[in-house]
Amino acid sequence: MEQLKFDYPSAVRRVTGKAHVGVVGFGDMEVLMRPAETGGAHVSILTSVNGFGASWKAVMDRFFAKYDGAVRIDINDAGATPGSVMLRLEQAVEVIELHELTKPLEVN
Repeated sequence: MEQLKFDYPSAVRRVTGKAHVGVVGFGDMEVLMRPAETGGAHVSILTSVNGFGASWKAVMDRFFAKYDGAVRIDINDAGATPGSVMLRLEQAVEVIELHELTKPLEVN
């Protein structure tokens, strides 16, 4: 098992939703995404496959080049491919964006 952590301080857009996509199973992973308590985005990865930190960093860099949400991401990985990782991250964003579009407006 390997634990990886990455921070993306330029991701500053406020996010209010939460998402849980995927499952931990052979060749798959789960992503838990929620608003960050502090500025920027913070990623914590627990993977069963050691030695792929550079690959994880490349995928996360590519993701945060497109996504600017200030989120906390926890990933539990059981050998997912980089393509699957990006798919799961995009699914989580879709869940959060759908939540933000459908939540009731606050009236004062």
